[in-house]
Amino acid sequence: MSRMVLTKINQGMNSFTPSEKKIAKYILENPQEAMKLSVAEMAKKSKTSEASVIRFCKTLGLAGYQDLKLGISMSIVKKSKGKRIIHEIINVDDTPSIIMEKMALGSIQAIEETKQILNLDNLDKAIKAIDNAERVYFFGAGASSIVALDAQYKFTRINIPSFMYFDNHIELTSVVHLTDKDVAVGISHSGRTKETIDILNIAKERNATTIAITQYGKNPIEEAANIVLHTANVENNFRSGAMASRIAQLYVIDSLFIGVACKRYDDVNRYLEITREALESKKI
Repeated sequence: MSRMVLTKINQGMNSFTPSEKKIAKYILENPQEAMKLSVAEMAKKSKTSEASVIRFCKTLGLAGYQDLKLGISMSIVKKSKGKRIIHEIINVDDTPSIIMEKMALGSIQAIEETKQILNLDNLDKAIKAIDNAERVYFFGAGASSIVALDAQYKFTRINIPSFMYFDNHIELTSVVHLTDKDVAVGISHSGRTKETIDILNIAKERNATTIAITQYGKNPIEEAANIVLHTANVENNFRSGAMASRIAQLYVIDSLFIGVACKRYDDVNRYLEITREALESKKI
């Protein structure tokens, strides 16, 4: 937790209260100075109150102010050990080589920051839930639906009954039949996609275990989820392409897949071999 403090502050900016935003902005702009201040000094520098600073620590999931200072310090040390990756926006005059470089850096940043933010206890709970489920349903709209399809394909290959639908009406007619033995995974980078939130709410009412994969921060979809898996809030100026967010979501899906596969190692090897042989017949 301590090593990801600056990342969590940066990622959570949009969900902070006005006072928390002032504190966050000051820390991000002055990390070296911030880690040396007392609570009173931090309140004065950020133009807030001591109570606001303490509440900010709780918002970040920290035990107290000393944990905040320690986290800032550790984050600074970690970043100083190597080149800091910054995903710059792509300019219209960029050459193909520069575009490739920036895209690579953006993907690396999305994975690195998601790795820091992702709650490992929640990841473990999600892996166990899928491993114990009779059926797993993946839901997503737009670019997130492609990630849901990828998940459905992966888990089907290891003989876990998995379902994904592009049509929202079919999603609705399928989710009403879920039971407490099923898992529903809703994928939404914004955490505000109404169709996906509605689906998860119905699944939760049917007592299915609900998992949300969404960007870090307070998002409406979290209310419909038993387990929340956060991704980094990283995106470039071509937002409609959902480029970096898709990479982050796929990283979480792959982590779930490998986690479940490890629990079923012997069976998974056999299932993958069977599906590999079946697909060989389709090759020239």
